[in-house]
Amino acid sequence: MKTFFLQLSLVTILFHWTTSAAITRVAAAEADGNPEWRGAAASVVITPDKPMWMSGYAARTKPSEGKVHDLYAKLLILEDSRGQKVVIITTDLIGITPALRDPIAARLESDFKIPSVALLMNASHTHCGPELREDKATRRGLGGDRGAEARQYTKMLVEKLLKAIEATLPRLEPVELKYASARAGFAMNRRLPTPKGVINSPYPEGPVDQRVPVLIVERPDRSLVAALFGYACHNTTLSFYQFCGDYAGYAQEYLEDAHPGMVALFMMGCGGDQNPYPRRSLDLAKQHGRALSNAVEVALSVKQPREIHGLLGIAMEEVELEFAAPPSREELLKRKETGNKYEQSHAIRLLDQLDERGGIQTSYAFPLQVIQFGNDLTLAAICGETVVDYSLRLQQELKSGNENSQEQEPVVWIAGYSNYVFGYLPSLRVLKEGGYEGNRAMIYTSYPGPFAESVEQRVVSKIKDLAAQARMSTQQK
Repeated sequence: MKTFFLQLSLVTILFHWTTSAAITRVAAAEADGNPEWRGAAASVVITPDKPMWMSGYAARTKPSEGKVHDLYAKLLILEDSRGQKVVIITTDLIGITPALRDPIAARLESDFKIPSVALLMNASHTHCGPELREDKATRRGLGGDRGAEARQYTKMLVEKLLKAIEATLPRLEPVELKYASARAGFAMNRRLPTPKGVINSPYPEGPVDQRVPVLIVERPDRSLVAALFGYACHNTTLSFYQFCGDYAGYAQEYLEDAHPGMVALFMMGCGGDQNPYPRRSLDLAKQHGRALSNAVEVALSVKQPREIHGLLGIAMEEVELEFAAPPSREELLKRKETGNKYEQSHAIRLLDQLDERGGIQTSYAFPLQVIQFGNDLTLAAICGETVVDYSLRLQQELKSGNENSQEQEPVVWIAGYSNYVFGYLPSLRVLKEGGYEGNRAMIYTSYPGPFAESVEQRVVSKIKDLAAQARMSTQQK
């Protein structure tokens, strides 16, 4: 009995200590004349106004044929008590390209004095959106200048988003940030082991991350400004020729219908090797959207969500990955003559590299980003179609890397498909197993082949370094 009362006393002391610490932080921010957080959100329709070549599925044979509902880009701007901002943009697109992100990042710095590292862009990876990747549109488009269409669409999108940022910044208002999570069960690993290797098929025993993280942005009167939520699953229930946000689009639609005035933003997680099951019909997309929105509703109703206090810390740097040894010219010439049409096209692109550069690309660099919200939330954004192993590993290792033992461990949120979606980012396990995400998908790119086995460790090490930098900057006044 004495032990019980001793444990209860320690819990009571810890509760009062953490509560008083939070109150102290809020009071300090208010004493400085600034609220602890300010925020604002916006929504922009980005549906093309004419038929376009659609993204995803190399077997497509024609442009789009109308829409089921509009596609959107959503914008969330948050500012801490010292005036540092983060701009989060989520999109109903296949991916983020440098032609889309770079001009926005540059204008953030020149026009709004917001550092480019403070921009996080994420794509829902719907395969029922426009093809904005100029090289892929050029290769796949049958008739017409599809590359020019992609270029013009991207330019229009940049201007729309910049106007939305300009209109949203003056609307920043005092808000409170909270975190909660729930689960949705329709995501399943799609890498089924067979005697002939890994195939793309439901694999119930494979690794999966069915958590639904939610960042709640609300006014002091408890009315909702925005809900940023994530899920680790390919947004590919559908494969038809109409523009549609797929399950993620429906989830956002259902949430905004249920909470008028709130902006719902979907942020794709590490779903590179996860599929929604069952799939292939509009009704199923709606069902999965409802399941995901229901999970968000559960998170919104949690009685004791994690309150987010403190300052923003942001770190962003490139990581350089190596490719495995490339094929020889002789092997490429053989593939050019005997492979299927996608292997032939890939071989031709690599032969062009040999002729134009005198060699084939051996490494590739892309940016990684960590946004730290005080000591309460660590948000890591990874480029590419990131497989689930990164989420499962980093959620553990970023927590254990927090050396501030006086406060709760931060919640860790890992987003894939962020800032630049160049192709698949396999883990070491997936790389060794082979299959589509580990190797085969490279034939649709201009890269020589799979990454080297150092891929996972290089990405994880860089994310850890960035997390340490971001945590340190939250301590700087």
